[in-house]
Amino acid sequence: QVQLVESGGGLVQPGGSLRLSCAASGSISSIYPMGWYRQAPGKQRELVARFTGVASTNYADSVKGRFAISRDTAKNTVYLQMHSLKPEDTAVYYCNYDTYARNYWGQGTQVTVSS
Repeated sequence: QVQLVESGGGLVQPGGSLRLSCAASGSISSIYPMGWYRQAPGKQRELVARFTGVASTNYADSVKGRFAISRDTAKNTVYLQMHSLKPEDTAVYYCNYDTYARNYWGQGTQVTVSS
């Protein structure tokens, strides 16, 4: 059984930075996709950034150049470093781990970008 726990969300001014963490318990393999999604009020959940394999990543166009995903395999933790935050980045951010047989989600962490 895999559990994902996100942390690091909060309120930040436009142009600011935040780093989200997703700590995974259970058996995690780097060969499966793992990363971050977000859902803003009234909108569908969307991909932000994820590892698609051991070293490959993909990002939403809206965050390229501003966000960076990384991981510490020894700690079973995935990070999302967010810079130059915009009000439209406001959403609940969810960690995801997809083994294809099963899709795991964390409980989400709120990110609010506002002055």
